[in-house]
Amino acid sequence: MIIHKNAGNIPTQNDLINIAQLIAKYYTEKPNPKNKTQIIKFGTSGHRGISLNKNFNENHIISIAQSIVNLRKKYGITGPCYIGKDTHALSEAAFISIIEVFVANKIKIIIQKINGFTPTPVISNMILKHNENNLDISDGIIITASHNPPEYGGIKYNYKNGGPANIYLTSIIENNANKFLINNLNGIKRLNFKKSLKNKYIIEKDFVLPYVSSLNKVIDIKSIFESKLKMAVDPLGGSGIEYWKYISKYYQLNIEILNDQIDQTFRFIPLDYDGVIRMDCSSYWTMNKLLKKRNKFDLLFANDPDHDRHAIITPEGLMNPNHYLTVAINYLFHHRPLWNKNISVGKTIVSSSMIDYIVKNINRKLIEVSVGFKWFVNGLFCGKIGFAGEESAGASFLRIDGKPWSTDKDGIILCLLAAEITAVTGKSPQQHYNELSKKFGSPIYKRTQIKINNTKLIKLKKFFLKSSLINKFAGDKIIKYFKIPPSNKTSIGGFKIITNHSWIAIRQSETDETFKIYFESFNGKEHLNIMEEEFINLIKDNIN
Repeated sequence: MIIHKNAGNIPTQNDLINIAQLIAKYYTEKPNPKNKTQIIKFGTSGHRGISLNKNFNENHIISIAQSIVNLRKKYGITGPCYIGKDTHALSEAAFISIIEVFVANKIKIIIQKINGFTPTPVISNMILKHNENNLDISDGIIITASHNPPEYGGIKYNYKNGGPANIYLTSIIENNANKFLINNLNGIKRLNFKKSLKNKYIIEKDFVLPYVSSLNKVIDIKSIFESKLKMAVDPLGGSGIEYWKYISKYYQLNIEILNDQIDQTFRFIPLDYDGVIRMDCSSYWTMNKLLKKRNKFDLLFANDPDHDRHAIITPEGLMNPNHYLTVAINYLFHHRPLWNKNISVGKTIVSSSMIDYIVKNINRKLIEVSVGFKWFVNGLFCGKIGFAGEESAGASFLRIDGKPWSTDKDGIILCLLAAEITAVTGKSPQQHYNELSKKFGSPIYKRTQIKINNTKLIKLKKFFLKSSLINKFAGDKIIKYFKIPPSNKTSIGGFKIITNHSWIAIRQSETDETFKIYFESFNGKEHLNIMEEEFINLIKDNIN
């Protein structure tokens, strides 16, 4: 991976997007439904794109909105739809488009009052609370491009179980929405935004207090308060700024908000490894400014714009997401006595094998699935999975009483859990990981990606078919090979090879022509480098 010369530095004016142009293109550019790069495509979590590239424009969003309206009718969802948005520039425009369609279809929507921003986990939590106490079942829409650069827009649909809709439902939304594009938007109902605002179908509520005041149901807040830990958080200009302020005030915690700015250029975010503004709180480069303050606090936190991801910084530095997931699992299953003794742990197929060792040690079942949090939703909703996490710093877990809290990723509770761990045990999450690694080993993990054109894509897929013939890799005997994870029946879009001391996985991105490659070795960095070199050469030999 080549590191850009300005990685970790604050952006210059030349690095910033033109907000006015971006929003103008949302309304003026019309996608060509015959161009596959301009159609609607739901990836691991919703549809994402850029208005300048004609893949996130007004026509896309009203088509998706009408498709969701029709799906709600088909599945008998008669309650209000909870709608939240993050701080990306295109989120406000998409928010307006959705309101126009939903109101025209006479569907009640519930939004944060005073046009506020709403984190992804809050929408999930609100859906669960509503459906627990009402017969008119609700669902939700979250307008977010997650950690992606400022020019991106994004939208995802959360079903009545509170979590990201499964692949069957999103395929219905995607297919029907693309039909609207093909048919010149025929069949879409829409009411002017100004008129919509005067309509009885828009309900404004405060989401902040209900979410914050309930946090003591999922986190041992009392222990954090008593510990007097000195903490700080950088919301990275995201949707949770007011939430963090209220958490600190409501529970009288010693949390300093280091940055409460909202700027749609995100000019205060250090450039990522490739010189791009990316609000990825798991990136060392993005966290560079925050890392310089780590010795002033017991713990530092950060979240991405929709607050479904987390960053944990101790005086030792930024924790690797896999390392923190390992610690969180080990701690929770020793400190949640009301959890059912049969509940499992969920992880994605490209998460660290260290989790496997921990789960085996606590005598629980491991649910290993394809990439995407949607695979964990039913397990969390039914209380069969106690903790579910993915390698990209996203996770959620059950309430203290074993009931579901958020069936979508919740970066806020993962940050607060780090505080609970430190308060209850007197050791930071990093210190806990250091102890675990002495017992189970210390794996080295790396993720990279390669771009593939259509011709090479065909060759690479042929390579997938014969890859099972490989019986040795980087000096290690291959003990397992699969294309479908053990715990669900959906292909990962590639394959995973497991050896005695390492594993390699490759999967195709669902939204662009890239392949993501993951490596992990328990034999050190040198062995990991050998793995990477050997695997990349193997791919090149089979696609060139």
